Amino acid sequence: MIPEIEKASKEKIKGIQEKKLKSLLKYLLKHSIYYQRVFKEYQVNLDAINTLEDLSKIPVTTKDQLQQSNDDFICVPKGKIIDYVTTSGTLGEPVTFALTDNDLDRLAYNEAISFACAGVGQDDVMQLMTTMDRRFMAGLAYFLGARKLGAGIIRVGSGIPELQWDSIKKFQPTYLICVPSFLLKLIEFAQQHDIDLNNTSVKGAICIGEPIKNQDFSLNVLASKIKAFWDIELYSTYASTEMSTAFNECEYHSGGHHHPELIIAEILDDDDQVVAEGEVGELVITTLGVEAMPLLRFKTGDMMMAHAEACKCGRNTMRLGPVVGRKKQMIKYKGTTLYPPAMYNVLNHFREVDIFVIEISHNDLGTDEILVKIAAKNESETLLTEIKDHFRAKLRVLPRIEFYDKKELNVLRFPAMSRKPVELIDRRE
Repeated sequence: MIPEIEKASKEKIKGIQEKKLKSLLKYLLKHSIYYQRVFKEYQVNLDAINTLEDLSKIPVTTKDQLQQSNDDFICVPKGKIIDYVTTSGTLGEPVTFALTDNDLDRLAYNEAISFACAGVGQDDVMQLMTTMDRRFMAGLAYFLGARKLGAGIIRVGSGIPELQWDSIKKFQPTYLICVPSFLLKLIEFAQQHDIDLNNTSVKGAICIGEPIKNQDFSLNVLASKIKAFWDIELYSTYASTEMSTAFNECEYHSGGHHHPELIIAEILDDDDQVVAEGEVGELVITTLGVEAMPLLRFKTGDMMMAHAEACKCGRNTMRLGPVVGRKKQMIKYKGTTLYPPAMYNVLNHFREVDIFVIEISHNDLGTDEILVKIAAKNESETLLTEIKDHFRAKLRVLPRIEFYDKKELNVLRFPAMSRKPVELIDRRE
Protein backbone atom coordinates (compact mmCIF):
# COMPACT_ATOMS: atom_id res chain seq x y z
CA MET A 1 0.00 0.00 0.00
CA ILE A 2 2.41 2.66 -1.25
CA PRO A 3 0.61 5.80 -2.47
CA GLU A 4 1.57 6.56 -6.07
CA ILE A 5 2.92 10.01 -5.16
CA GLU A 6 5.53 8.41 -2.90
CA LYS A 7 6.88 6.35 -5.81
CA ALA A 8 6.88 9.32 -8.20
CA SER A 9 9.98 11.25 -9.27
CA LYS A 10 11.20 13.98 -6.95
CA GLU A 11 10.24 16.55 -9.58
CA LYS A 12 6.65 15.27 -9.74
CA ILE A 13 6.40 15.12 -5.94
CA LYS A 14 7.60 18.73 -5.75
CA GLY A 15 5.08 19.82 -8.37
CA ILE A 16 2.17 18.20 -6.53
CA GLN A 17 3.26 19.77 -3.25
CA GLU A 18 3.49 23.22 -4.83
CA LYS A 19 -0.03 22.89 -6.18
CA LYS A 20 -1.30 21.89 -2.74
CA LEU A 21 0.65 24.79 -1.18
CA LYS A 22 -1.13 27.31 -3.41
CA SER A 23 -4.50 25.88 -2.35
CA LEU A 24 -3.49 26.05 1.32
CA LEU A 25 -2.46 29.71 1.08
CA LYS A 26 -5.81 30.65 -0.47
CA TYR A 27 -7.60 28.71 2.27
CA LEU A 28 -5.66 30.43 5.05
CA LEU A 29 -6.24 33.85 3.53
CA LYS A 30 -9.96 33.19 3.53
CA HIS A 31 -10.43 31.35 6.84
CA SER A 32 -7.52 31.84 9.29
CA ILE A 33 -7.65 34.90 11.55
CA TYR A 34 -4.07 34.27 12.64
CA TYR A 35 -2.56 33.94 9.16
CA GLN A 36 -4.62 36.82 7.79
CA ARG A 37 -2.90 38.92 10.44
CA VAL A 38 0.54 37.55 9.54
CA PHE A 39 0.09 38.09 5.78
CA LYS A 40 -0.97 41.69 6.41
CA GLU A 41 1.70 42.51 9.01
CA TYR A 42 4.57 41.09 6.93
CA GLN A 43 3.08 42.21 3.60
CA VAL A 44 3.26 38.71 2.19
CA ASN A 45 2.39 38.66 -1.52
CA LEU A 46 0.75 35.26 -1.92
CA ASP A 47 0.82 35.56 -5.71
CA ALA A 48 4.62 35.51 -5.50
CA ILE A 49 4.69 32.17 -3.69
CA ASN A 50 4.65 29.46 -6.31
CA THR A 51 7.46 27.06 -5.35
CA LEU A 52 8.63 25.35 -2.19
CA GLU A 53 11.65 27.64 -2.22
CA ASP A 54 9.28 30.63 -2.03
CA LEU A 55 8.21 29.48 1.44
CA SER A 56 11.18 31.43 2.78
CA LYS A 57 9.19 34.62 2.02
CA ILE A 58 6.72 33.67 4.76
CA PRO A 59 7.62 34.01 8.46
CA VAL A 60 7.73 30.86 10.56
CA THR A 61 5.10 29.98 13.15
CA THR A 62 6.37 29.21 16.67
CA LYS A 63 4.93 27.17 19.52
CA ASP A 64 4.62 30.36 21.57
CA GLN A 65 2.48 31.96 18.86
CA LEU A 66 0.33 28.84 18.67
CA GLN A 67 -0.18 28.93 22.44
CA GLN A 68 -0.89 32.64 22.66
CA SER A 69 -3.30 32.80 19.71
CA ASN A 70 -4.66 29.26 19.89
CA ASP A 71 -8.26 30.01 18.87
CA ASP A 72 -7.21 32.31 16.00
CA PHE A 73 -5.77 29.28 14.17
CA ILE A 74 -9.18 27.61 13.91
CA CYS A 75 -10.55 27.92 10.36
CA VAL A 76 -14.00 26.37 10.71
CA PRO A 77 -17.20 27.20 12.64
CA LYS A 78 -17.66 25.36 15.92
CA GLY A 79 -20.44 23.23 14.43
CA LYS A 80 -17.96 21.52 12.09
CA ILE A 81 -15.60 20.47 14.88
CA ILE A 82 -15.97 16.78 15.73
CA ASP A 83 -13.06 16.15 18.09
CA TYR A 84 -10.81 18.15 20.41
CA VAL A 85 -7.30 17.06 21.40
CA THR A 86 -4.46 18.72 23.27
CA THR A 87 -0.72 18.49 22.90
CA SER A 88 1.30 16.90 25.71
CA GLY A 89 2.83 20.26 26.68
CA THR A 90 6.40 18.94 26.65
CA LEU A 91 7.86 22.40 25.99
CA GLY A 92 5.15 24.59 27.51
CA GLU A 93 1.41 24.86 28.06
CA PRO A 94 -0.69 22.30 26.15
CA VAL A 95 -2.31 23.56 22.95
CA THR A 96 -5.83 22.64 21.88
CA PHE A 97 -6.37 21.22 18.40
CA ALA A 98 -9.77 20.93 16.78
CA LEU A 99 -10.52 18.32 14.11
CA THR A 100 -13.35 18.12 11.62
CA ASP A 101 -14.77 14.94 10.13
CA ASN A 102 -12.45 15.42 7.13
CA ASP A 103 -9.48 15.84 9.48
CA LEU A 104 -10.30 12.52 11.17
CA ASP A 105 -10.44 10.88 7.73
CA ARG A 106 -7.04 12.40 6.93
CA LEU A 107 -5.68 11.15 10.26
CA ALA A 108 -6.92 7.64 9.50
CA TYR A 109 -5.35 7.71 6.03
CA ASN A 110 -2.05 8.93 7.49
CA GLU A 111 -1.83 6.11 10.02
CA ALA A 112 -3.02 3.49 7.54
CA ILE A 113 -0.22 4.25 5.07
CA SER A 114 2.25 4.61 7.94
CA PHE A 115 1.34 1.19 9.33
CA ALA A 116 1.52 -0.26 5.84
CA CYS A 117 5.01 1.23 5.57
CA ALA A 118 5.99 -0.95 8.55
CA GLY A 119 4.50 -4.03 6.90
CA VAL A 120 1.11 -4.14 8.63
CA GLY A 121 -1.70 -5.58 6.50
CA GLN A 122 -5.33 -6.61 6.70
CA ASP A 123 -4.49 -9.98 8.22
CA ASP A 124 -2.58 -8.43 11.12
CA VAL A 125 -3.84 -7.69 14.62
CA MET A 126 -2.38 -4.73 16.52
CA GLN A 127 -2.28 -4.38 20.30
CA LEU A 128 -2.57 -0.72 21.30
CA MET A 129 -0.59 -0.05 24.48
CA THR A 130 -1.34 3.64 24.78
CA THR A 131 -4.37 5.60 25.88
CA MET A 132 -7.20 6.68 23.59
CA ASP A 133 -8.69 9.04 26.17
CA ARG A 134 -7.45 12.17 28.01
CA ARG A 135 -7.57 14.22 24.79
CA PHE A 136 -4.66 12.21 23.33
CA MET A 137 -4.46 12.31 19.53
CA ALA A 138 -2.02 9.43 19.05
CA GLY A 139 -4.20 6.66 20.49
CA LEU A 140 -7.17 7.80 18.42
CA ALA A 141 -4.99 8.04 15.31
CA TYR A 142 -3.70 4.48 15.76
CA PHE A 143 -7.22 3.12 16.16
CA LEU A 144 -8.53 5.01 13.11
CA GLY A 145 -5.50 3.96 11.05
CA ALA A 146 -5.87 0.29 11.86
CA ARG A 147 -9.59 0.48 11.03
CA LYS A 148 -8.84 2.22 7.71
CA LEU A 149 -6.23 -0.40 6.86
CA GLY A 150 -8.56 -3.23 7.78
CA ALA A 151 -6.27 -4.62 10.49
CA GLY A 152 -7.60 -5.82 13.83
CA ILE A 153 -6.88 -3.79 16.96
CA ILE A 154 -6.91 -4.59 20.67
CA ARG A 155 -7.34 -1.49 22.83
CA VAL A 156 -5.56 -2.48 26.03
CA GLY A 157 -4.23 0.92 27.06
CA SER A 158 -0.95 1.71 28.78
CA GLY A 159 0.87 -0.19 31.52
CA ILE A 160 -0.03 -3.42 33.41
CA PRO A 161 2.28 -6.09 31.94
CA GLU A 162 0.03 -8.90 33.22
CA LEU A 163 -2.96 -7.56 31.28
CA GLN A 164 -0.83 -7.03 28.17
CA TRP A 165 0.40 -10.62 28.23
CA ASP A 166 -3.13 -11.89 28.89
CA SER A 167 -4.26 -10.05 25.75
CA ILE A 168 -1.32 -11.35 23.72
CA LYS A 169 -2.19 -14.93 24.68
CA LYS A 170 -5.93 -14.49 24.04
CA PHE A 171 -5.97 -12.46 20.84
CA GLN A 172 -2.64 -13.34 19.20
CA PRO A 173 -1.60 -9.84 18.00
CA THR A 174 1.14 -9.65 15.40
CA TYR A 175 2.18 -6.03 16.14
CA LEU A 176 2.42 -4.00 19.33
CA ILE A 177 2.12 -0.20 19.45
CA CYS A 178 3.97 1.00 22.52
CA VAL A 179 6.69 3.06 24.18
CA PRO A 180 9.82 0.92 23.66
CA SER A 181 11.00 1.06 27.27
CA PHE A 182 7.73 -0.67 28.23
CA LEU A 183 8.85 -3.65 26.15
CA LEU A 184 11.57 -4.17 28.77
CA LYS A 185 8.85 -4.48 31.42
CA LEU A 186 7.04 -7.03 29.24
CA ILE A 187 10.29 -8.94 28.89
CA GLU A 188 10.87 -8.87 32.66
CA PHE A 189 7.33 -10.12 33.33
CA ALA A 190 7.74 -12.89 30.75
CA GLN A 191 11.00 -14.04 32.33
CA GLN A 192 9.42 -14.10 35.79
CA HIS A 193 6.41 -16.10 34.59
CA ASP A 194 8.08 -18.57 32.21
CA ILE A 195 6.66 -17.04 29.04
CA ASP A 196 8.67 -18.03 25.96
CA LEU A 197 9.27 -14.63 24.36
CA ASN A 198 10.23 -16.04 21.01
CA ASN A 199 7.25 -18.35 20.77
CA THR A 200 4.44 -15.81 20.61
CA SER A 201 2.30 -14.30 17.86
CA VAL A 202 4.18 -10.99 18.06
CA LYS A 203 6.44 -10.30 15.09
CA GLY A 204 6.97 -6.54 15.41
CA ALA A 205 6.55 -3.44 17.55
CA ILE A 206 5.87 0.09 16.36
CA CYS A 207 7.82 2.18 18.85
CA ILE A 208 6.50 5.59 19.86
CA GLY A 209 7.70 8.40 22.10
CA GLU A 210 11.30 7.27 22.60
CA PRO A 211 14.25 6.89 20.21
CA ILE A 212 15.39 3.40 19.27
CA LYS A 213 18.01 4.37 16.67
CA ASN A 214 21.37 6.08 16.56
CA GLN A 215 22.05 8.67 13.87
CA ASP A 216 23.50 5.98 11.56
CA PHE A 217 20.24 3.99 11.96
CA SER A 218 21.88 1.33 14.08
CA LEU A 219 19.94 0.21 17.16
CA ASN A 220 20.60 2.33 20.23
CA VAL A 221 21.14 0.86 23.68
CA LEU A 222 17.44 0.62 24.50
CA ALA A 223 16.58 -1.20 21.28
CA SER A 224 19.62 -3.48 21.60
CA LYS A 225 18.51 -4.52 25.09
CA ILE A 226 15.04 -5.38 23.76
CA LYS A 227 16.40 -7.35 20.79
CA ALA A 228 18.81 -9.28 23.02
CA PHE A 229 15.83 -11.03 24.61
CA TRP A 230 12.95 -10.68 22.13
CA ASP A 231 13.60 -11.31 18.45
CA ILE A 232 10.95 -9.02 16.97
CA GLU A 233 11.19 -6.24 14.42
CA LEU A 234 11.32 -2.76 15.95
CA TYR A 235 9.96 0.10 13.85
CA SER A 236 10.73 3.70 14.69
CA THR A 237 8.05 6.33 14.19
CA TYR A 238 8.00 10.10 14.60
CA ALA A 239 4.88 12.24 14.84
CA SER A 240 3.25 15.08 16.75
CA THR A 241 -0.24 16.44 17.35
CA GLU A 242 0.62 19.63 15.47
CA MET A 243 1.59 17.70 12.33
CA SER A 244 -1.34 15.23 12.31
CA THR A 245 1.14 13.18 10.28
CA ALA A 246 3.61 10.38 11.03
CA PHE A 247 7.02 9.48 9.63
CA ASN A 248 7.34 5.67 9.86
CA GLU A 249 10.20 3.35 9.01
CA CYS A 250 9.78 0.70 6.35
CA GLU A 251 11.32 -2.77 6.40
CA TYR A 252 14.74 -1.31 5.55
CA HIS A 253 14.86 0.71 8.80
CA SER A 254 16.61 3.73 7.33
CA GLY A 255 14.52 6.65 8.56
CA GLY A 256 10.90 7.75 8.77
CA HIS A 257 9.26 8.13 5.37
CA HIS A 258 7.75 11.47 4.43
CA HIS A 259 4.16 11.48 3.13
CA PRO A 260 4.34 14.45 0.72
CA GLU A 261 0.61 14.45 0.05
CA LEU A 262 0.07 15.32 3.74
CA ILE A 263 2.91 17.60 4.79
CA ILE A 264 5.72 19.85 3.55
CA ALA A 265 8.90 19.44 5.59
CA GLU A 266 11.84 21.85 5.83
CA ILE A 267 15.04 21.49 7.86
CA LEU A 268 16.15 24.97 8.94
CA ASP A 269 19.10 26.52 10.78
CA ASP A 270 19.02 29.14 13.54
CA ASP A 271 18.42 31.86 10.93
CA ASP A 272 15.45 29.98 9.46
CA GLN A 273 17.41 29.10 6.33
CA VAL A 274 17.45 25.62 4.79
CA VAL A 275 20.48 23.68 6.00
CA ALA A 276 22.93 22.03 3.63
CA GLU A 277 22.22 18.39 2.77
CA GLY A 278 23.44 16.09 5.54
CA GLU A 279 23.30 18.73 8.26
CA VAL A 280 21.16 18.74 11.39
CA GLY A 281 18.52 21.46 11.70
CA GLU A 282 15.07 22.12 13.10
CA LEU A 283 12.12 20.41 11.44
CA VAL A 284 9.60 22.99 10.19
CA ILE A 285 6.31 21.70 8.78
CA THR A 286 3.39 22.90 6.68
CA THR A 287 0.30 20.70 6.90
CA LEU A 288 -1.63 19.84 3.73
CA GLY A 289 -5.27 18.82 3.66
CA VAL A 290 -6.01 19.86 7.25
CA GLU A 291 -9.36 21.65 7.51
CA ALA A 292 -9.80 22.90 11.09
CA MET A 293 -6.28 24.04 12.10
CA PRO A 294 -3.75 23.97 9.26
CA LEU A 295 -0.26 25.20 10.10
CA LEU A 296 2.14 27.12 7.86
CA ARG A 297 5.89 26.81 8.45
CA PHE A 298 5.45 25.59 12.03
CA LYS A 299 8.67 25.12 14.01
CA THR A 300 8.44 21.75 15.74
CA GLY A 301 11.44 22.34 18.01
CA ASP A 302 12.87 18.94 16.99
CA MET A 303 16.44 18.79 15.68
CA MET A 304 17.11 16.17 13.02
CA MET A 305 18.66 15.36 9.67
CA ALA A 306 16.88 14.67 6.40
CA HIS A 307 17.99 11.93 3.96
CA ALA A 308 17.20 12.52 0.30
CA GLU A 309 18.34 9.36 -1.50
CA ALA A 310 15.66 6.91 -2.67
CA CYS A 311 14.87 3.94 -0.43
CA LYS A 312 15.09 0.29 -1.43
CA CYS A 313 11.38 -0.07 -0.64
CA GLY A 314 10.48 1.89 -3.78
CA ARG A 315 9.62 5.20 -2.15
CA ASN A 316 11.38 8.30 -3.47
CA THR A 317 10.35 10.46 -0.55
CA MET A 318 12.60 12.21 1.93
CA ARG A 319 13.34 10.29 5.13
CA LEU A 320 13.87 11.78 8.58
CA GLY A 321 16.66 10.53 10.78
CA PRO A 322 16.26 10.01 14.53
CA VAL A 323 15.53 13.11 16.59
CA VAL A 324 18.84 14.46 17.90
CA GLY A 325 16.98 16.44 20.57
CA ARG A 326 14.59 19.31 21.13
CA LYS A 327 16.01 22.72 20.35
CA LYS A 328 14.84 24.24 23.65
CA GLN A 329 16.33 21.33 25.56
CA MET A 330 19.86 21.83 24.23
CA ILE A 331 22.32 21.86 27.14
CA LYS A 332 25.68 23.63 27.21
CA TYR A 333 27.57 21.79 29.92
CA LYS A 334 31.23 22.53 30.62
CA GLY A 335 31.85 23.51 27.00
CA THR A 336 30.00 20.54 25.52
CA THR A 337 26.66 20.68 23.71
CA LEU A 338 24.31 17.92 24.83
CA TYR A 339 20.77 16.83 24.09
CA PRO A 340 18.81 14.64 26.55
CA PRO A 341 18.51 11.57 24.24
CA ALA A 342 22.29 11.12 24.44
CA MET A 343 22.03 10.90 28.24
CA TYR A 344 19.06 8.53 28.01
CA ASN A 345 21.22 6.25 25.88
CA VAL A 346 23.95 6.18 28.54
CA LEU A 347 21.51 5.38 31.34
CA ASN A 348 19.67 2.72 29.35
CA HIS A 349 22.97 0.85 29.13
CA PHE A 350 22.57 -0.24 32.76
CA ARG A 351 20.02 -2.94 33.49
CA GLU A 352 20.31 -2.13 37.19
CA VAL A 353 18.79 1.31 36.60
CA ASP A 354 15.02 0.99 37.05
CA ILE A 355 13.99 4.56 36.28
CA PHE A 356 15.62 7.98 36.03
CA VAL A 357 14.82 11.66 35.85
CA ILE A 358 17.21 14.30 34.54
CA GLU A 359 16.88 17.81 35.93
CA ILE A 360 18.47 20.82 34.19
CA SER A 361 18.89 24.12 36.01
CA HIS A 362 21.00 27.27 35.98
CA ASN A 363 23.70 27.82 38.60
CA ASP A 364 24.65 31.16 40.18
CA LEU A 365 26.74 31.99 37.12
CA GLY A 366 23.80 31.40 34.78
CA THR A 367 25.33 28.32 33.17
CA ASP A 368 23.66 24.91 32.84
CA GLU A 369 23.78 22.31 35.59
CA ILE A 370 22.63 18.69 35.24
CA LEU A 371 21.37 16.43 38.03
CA VAL A 372 20.67 12.81 37.14
CA LYS A 373 18.32 11.13 39.63
CA ILE A 374 18.39 7.34 39.52
CA ALA A 375 16.41 4.57 41.17
CA ALA A 376 18.33 1.29 40.96
CA LYS A 377 17.70 -2.31 41.93
CA ASN A 378 20.90 -2.55 43.95
CA GLU A 379 22.40 0.78 44.91
CA SER A 380 26.16 0.64 45.34
CA GLU A 381 29.23 2.81 44.96
CA THR A 382 30.44 0.36 42.34
CA LEU A 383 27.34 0.93 40.18
CA LEU A 384 27.61 4.70 40.66
CA THR A 385 31.27 4.61 39.56
CA GLU A 386 30.40 2.52 36.49
CA ILE A 387 27.66 4.96 35.46
CA LYS A 388 30.00 7.92 35.90
CA ASP A 389 32.72 6.22 33.88
CA HIS A 390 30.22 5.48 31.10
CA PHE A 391 29.15 9.14 30.98
CA ARG A 392 32.79 10.23 30.67
CA ALA A 393 33.48 7.66 27.96
CA LYS A 394 30.39 8.33 25.85
CA LEU A 395 29.73 12.05 26.37
CA ARG A 396 33.08 13.35 27.67
CA VAL A 397 31.35 15.11 30.58
CA LEU A 398 30.17 14.02 34.03
CA PRO A 399 26.93 15.45 35.43
CA ARG A 400 25.94 15.10 39.08
CA ILE A 401 24.43 11.64 39.62
CA GLU A 402 22.51 10.61 42.74
CA PHE A 403 20.40 7.67 43.89
CA TYR A 404 16.76 8.35 44.79
CA ASP A 405 13.82 6.37 46.09
CA LYS A 406 11.79 4.83 43.23
CA LYS A 407 8.42 6.04 44.59
CA GLU A 408 9.77 9.58 44.93
CA LEU A 409 11.05 9.53 41.35
CA ASN A 410 7.78 8.18 40.01
CA VAL A 411 5.99 11.18 41.50
CA LEU A 412 8.27 13.36 39.35
CA ARG A 413 7.88 11.13 36.29
CA PHE A 414 4.09 11.14 36.38
CA PRO A 415 2.90 14.63 37.32
CA ALA A 416 -0.82 15.36 37.51
CA MET A 417 -2.56 15.15 34.10
CA SER A 418 0.51 13.60 32.47
CA ARG A 419 -0.18 11.13 29.65
CA LYS A 420 3.34 9.77 29.46
CA PRO A 421 6.39 9.55 31.74
CA VAL A 422 8.51 12.68 32.12
CA GLU A 423 12.22 11.89 32.08
CA LEU A 424 13.48 15.44 31.70
CA ILE A 425 12.63 18.40 33.94
CA ASP A 426 13.98 21.70 32.66
CA ARG A 427 14.11 24.26 35.49
CA ARG A 428 16.02 26.87 33.50
CA GLU A 429 14.27 30.21 33.04
